[in-house]
Amino acid sequence: MELKKLDYALTVCKVESECDIDLNKDFYFVGKTDEEYSLVCITEDTPANTLERDDGWRGFRIQGKLDFSMIGILSRLAGILAENKIGIFAVSTFNTDYILVKEENFDRALKALSSAGYDIV
Repeated sequence: MELKKLDYALTVCKVESECDIDLNKDFYFVGKTDEEYSLVCITEDTPANTLERDDGWRGFRIQGKLDFSMIGILSRLAGILAENKIGIFAVSTFNTDYILVKEENFDRALKALSSAGYDIV
């Protein structure tokens, strides 16, 4: 299985409303619940008026489109990283899963996954 590195720094933040999010940007994830609006975006695209923010994330995605019947893919990746004491922030799209790790753990995470048989591109 191939994992594709993302070539930019990411920020995880909380905003007051969807009006604070620039939907014209190239890369972002928005989560809305009854408690919050969460946003993952390229750091330089982070809205100025966040309620909370956490910079210093890097990420990768599972290449290709994952069928919903595939079980345990994210769990296996998270398990390998947990064994190496690397925390994650995971987000999923219709097509695939994205895993974010803190920047200081990024190279170590990719090395651990590569050693476990994943191809890093």
